[in-house]
Amino acid sequence: MATVTLKGNAFQTVGELPAVGSKAPDFKLVKTDLSEVSLKDFAGSRLVLNIFPSVDTGVCATSIRTFNQKASELSNTKILCVSADLPFAAARFCGAEGIENVGTGSSFRSTFGQDYGVSFTTGPLAGLLSRSVVVIDENGVVVYVEQVAETTEEPNYASATAVL
Repeated sequence: MATVTLKGNAFQTVGELPAVGSKAPDFKLVKTDLSEVSLKDFAGSRLVLNIFPSVDTGVCATSIRTFNQKASELSNTKILCVSADLPFAAARFCGAEGIENVGTGSSFRSTFGQDYGVSFTTGPLAGLLSRSVVVIDENGVVVYVEQVAETTEEPNYASATAVL
């Protein structure tokens, strides 16, 4: 279990992020067209999982915009933005913002938050996902993880992309 804060108040997550050097846990998430996407869909590509509580918050929206811009600079790399938001919210946001370089996946009917250790178990965000970044190489091995200590802060984009 990890502890992160929201405006300085401490809350728990269900577990810990996968360890660097470990095989990334498989997942099934729901895309905006309601089809499923899984880890195997990214085989042979590097994958950045941009995990956050909700697209309808300023910091989460900024992380999507920032990774959308960075995606065009990274070779053989896909970026998947993951939250518990319904796929319709992600489609609305990405459509309105012109987001085209990243994919989205909803954890609303999956065990992603449990499997990656990022579901909040306490506090006002219980059931949502803790702001985190997981980078997976083309062989499915975790090469970078960050669980942002303060939920209202952005992830370290430079560190996440430096491993790529």
